[in-house]
Amino acid sequence: MKIAIVGAAGWVGNEVLQEAKRRGHELIALVRDPGKVTETDIEVRKFDISDANSSLAAAVAGAEVIVSSVSGRHDGDQSIFARAAQRYLAELPDTDADRLVWVGGAGSLEVAPGVPLVSSPAFPEEYRAEAVGMGKALEVFQRSSSTLNWTFISPAALLFPADKQAPYRVGKDQLLSDAQGESKISVADYAVALMDVLESNLYPKQRIGVAY
Repeated sequence: MKIAIVGAAGWVGNEVLQEAKRRGHELIALVRDPGKVTETDIEVRKFDISDANSSLAAAVAGAEVIVSSVSGRHDGDQSIFARAAQRYLAELPDTDADRLVWVGGAGSLEVAPGVPLVSSPAFPEEYRAEAVGMGKALEVFQRSSSTLNWTFISPAALLFPADKQAPYRVGKDQLLSDAQGESKISVADYAVALMDVLESNLYPKQRIGVAY
């Protein structure tokens, strides 16, 4: 399968890139700075999803599936999430790609019916604006009538840097916690979950959560 990864040089994006590479997929890394991707067996294309003059169709040409791992930390503009979602929904149906898998956040997962994690007083303030921005992107997807087949994958509350550790579970809109009451998953196991969903074409036009 030929997969284009937007934000392939970022923390999660690169982890997904490496997992996809291990599985033998043909890869296109879409990054702002091509110099950040040094692998010689991966096609690298310069692309900035926040630049309206940067052609999305040209960037993803030839790819069957798009993985989007965008971040607002570079410019401090958390509106990038909703704007990126709108671009994908409007423009990807006219490209070769028929699927989008979105690297989501945990903030919009519910800790009680209708109560998102981001509204909790204990939610880290330094991540609140990003979580709200990511939640707005989810709303864009859920309200859209686009023909694009998308899947929004939220990690656990704690996404931490570590290798593969344990089998993951899949939930829907509720925050998943383990027997100790902890909601967590390593970035390596998140990448495994994302690639499993991508390869199986599961959960069309849905948001899911993954955690231990």
